[in-house]
Amino acid sequence: MDFHNTDDAVTKRIRAMVDRVAGLKENDLYFYNQPITEMLPGGKVLVNGRIMGMYASYSYLGLIGHPRINKAAKDAIDQYGSGTHGVRTLAGSLRVHNELEETIASFKHTEDAVTYSSGYATNLSVISTLMGRGDYVISDKLNHASIVDGCLMSGAEFRRFKHNDMEDLERRLQQIPADRSKMVMADSVFSMDGDIIDLPKVVELCRKYNAWLMIDEAHSTGVLGKTGRGIEEHFGMDDVIDIKMGTLSKTIPSVGGYVAGKKEIITYLRHASRAYIFSAALPPAQAAAANEAFKIILDEPERIEKLNANSKQFINGLKGAGFNTLQTETAIVPVICGSDELAFKMTRLCQHQDQFVLPVISPAVPEDLARLRATVTAAHDPADIEVAMDVIIRAGQELGVIQ
Repeated sequence: MDFHNTDDAVTKRIRAMVDRVAGLKENDLYFYNQPITEMLPGGKVLVNGRIMGMYASYSYLGLIGHPRINKAAKDAIDQYGSGTHGVRTLAGSLRVHNELEETIASFKHTEDAVTYSSGYATNLSVISTLMGRGDYVISDKLNHASIVDGCLMSGAEFRRFKHNDMEDLERRLQQIPADRSKMVMADSVFSMDGDIIDLPKVVELCRKYNAWLMIDEAHSTGVLGKTGRGIEEHFGMDDVIDIKMGTLSKTIPSVGGYVAGKKEIITYLRHASRAYIFSAALPPAQAAAANEAFKIILDEPERIEKLNANSKQFINGLKGAGFNTLQTETAIVPVICGSDELAFKMTRLCQHQDQFVLPVISPAVPEDLARLRATVTAAHDPADIEVAMDVIIRAGQELGVIQ
């Protein structure tokens, strides 16, 4: 590798990562960025000519490839083409963009909604637009990186509270001067652990201390609640979150992010958030696909029932075998391995038996809590889940992760 300066910090960081990747590849322990050549029915994929059970998917309701969604996307291309004329503020909004935002607002029981080009960009821009110098942002310690980055970018005073610890959250709120603006932020379902934020208590504390509340529903939309509307429905609450953020790339099989809330908030974001003003509009096919997906969630509630049954089967089976799955209650199931090395070796054994699972290692999680971050979907057949669990269990026994 030829660098202008072989001793500077940037070069050293690049070399360290390149060397780590090379070492993993040499030992058949590198399984990231694999080429998937075909999506198959039943929660399966075609990888390097092999049919594998997909247990790393965010498509929780199995909506990828749904004929209604595919048709909506194709019709949008026929009507509008493959792209847009630029940013919506200057080049105009397509009718499909407005329809999507109306659908989201209705789905989330809010007055209005606005969409962005990605979930990451949504959190980054919305937090840094609403909060600034002199304000306070209070974030759960295990929140997604996009929330953390949005907090840092805002310039506000950044405080963290212990994961899902409401006593610690209250201590943090008590430390902030009463006359300062403050916002509490949390994932609804935590992306690495699968547990659910204590929304009723968070709402209570935000009202007590006059704090705004923003919840990231990336992993709860279509997953929590009887009709899949998310964490408020799950707890039997309605419209208690000020900033309802979500993605269009997980349960919703498209791309993008959104915020739903009061009309005044959405108007402000349309005219002040950089990710909206300076990013091109969602491609028509993706907007139409997302719009149709929200409707299907309501039209096909049996998918949520199937997801819940599959999740219970997967969690109970792995816990029963002796695995530590933390406090998960959802389709995200952390299979704790311990060291990074064990997580890589567990992945190798599982992938060699045609089960597509991936390791999550430090620094994304603590070094002693490296894991397989396994997921199930409504598309999986219970018999296939049993096969996958058997593979994971045998791998865990072979490596001494479980007895």
